[in-house]
Amino acid sequence: MYADRVLSGMRPTGALHLGNYHGALKNWVKLQHEYECLFFVADWHALTTHYDTRDNIEQDTHEMLVDWLAAGLDPAHATLFVQSRISEHAELTLLLGMITPLGWLERVPTFKEQQSHLSDRDLSTYGFLGYPLMQSADILIYRANMVPVGEDQVSHIEFTREVARRFNHTYGREPGFEQKAEAAVKKLGSRRSKLYQELRTRYQQQGDDEALESAHALLGEVQNLSAGDRERLFGYLEGSGKMILTEPDALLTKEARMPGLDGRKMSKSYDNTIGLREDPASVTKKIRTMPTDPARVRRTDPGDPEKCPVWQFHLVYSDEETKGWVQQGCRTAGIGCLDCKQRVIDAILAEQKPIRERAEAYIEDPTIVRNIVADGCEKAKKLAQDTLRDVREAMGLTYG
Repeated sequence: MYADRVLSGMRPTGALHLGNYHGALKNWVKLQHEYECLFFVADWHALTTHYDTRDNIEQDTHEMLVDWLAAGLDPAHATLFVQSRISEHAELTLLLGMITPLGWLERVPTFKEQQSHLSDRDLSTYGFLGYPLMQSADILIYRANMVPVGEDQVSHIEFTREVARRFNHTYGREPGFEQKAEAAVKKLGSRRSKLYQELRTRYQQQGDDEALESAHALLGEVQNLSAGDRERLFGYLEGSGKMILTEPDALLTKEARMPGLDGRKMSKSYDNTIGLREDPASVTKKIRTMPTDPARVRRTDPGDPEKCPVWQFHLVYSDEETKGWVQQGCRTAGIGCLDCKQRVIDAILAEQKPIRERAEAYIEDPTIVRNIVADGCEKAKKLAQDTLRDVREAMGLTYG
């Protein structure tokens, strides 16, 4: 059983391209063998910006799931599910909305950025304003403590931490909390009780993070505590209440900037992509017709790889020997552009071959994908129900 739980998701955009693979999916495949992982199709999030283009969501979801499985996500190691199938996401979003200040949502960096980027559509909607809170609910409903993100998304994780902290502070103090916490301290035994109190004092009075870590380790060693007492002691230690929602940490991942065919970032909006499972003949044609350094008009003209979009692909796919061959050959006109491009073609096709092969079974029998998702949704729902039960209890919504 893994100690850490990772959660991440993607909006359903249909078949994925190499930018999606190198930017996130390849890392997911690695993470599933290191942590407990949940990966979901964020179909409700798709509606926050494209609420009027619903026709393709179902097919796009299926195509994306096929790509996930073909890329190497294994339902034996990761839970794959669809957001809208877990209604607890929506209920937690609603309940967190009761305590989340409007100003917190308006200051999310991507709020104005997306409004500017998607200026062709009306985003003055409640759903768009609230999408960061739904992202937080996606994470908090599973008590995930690690979320793989790039530097530009760290603000979303910090927002989620603030929401969880506010919720715990508002609802985490049960009646008689201090008395119950003190009673739980005594259950640690005389030696551990004394050490716990010393560490708690050092953390609360001096802000000693090492004392906090030592106290967490101490509580982790104790076997005879009930779940309720354990939560009280963690909350008492940090000067809060019962930790109902887990504050997640950003699992920073090195962003692989996948270039597009025109040198810009690979994106469907730029129409410069190579599909993850694209036909080899199509891939070959796209690479062979890519623009190169304008200085190389003739085969005998020397060029500069830094000015050529093809070089950006070599940075992703080629080893040091090949990159040296490109630098030397291009600058001296020792190799032609087609020679240079062929190495990229070979590398991309070698990467895609096992992905296309794994996809065949899911294409031939779509019920395999549906069954995997059904199982994943069942697992995810149980986790979500556990969290929501505690949230409702904390908020006094358990009557009836």
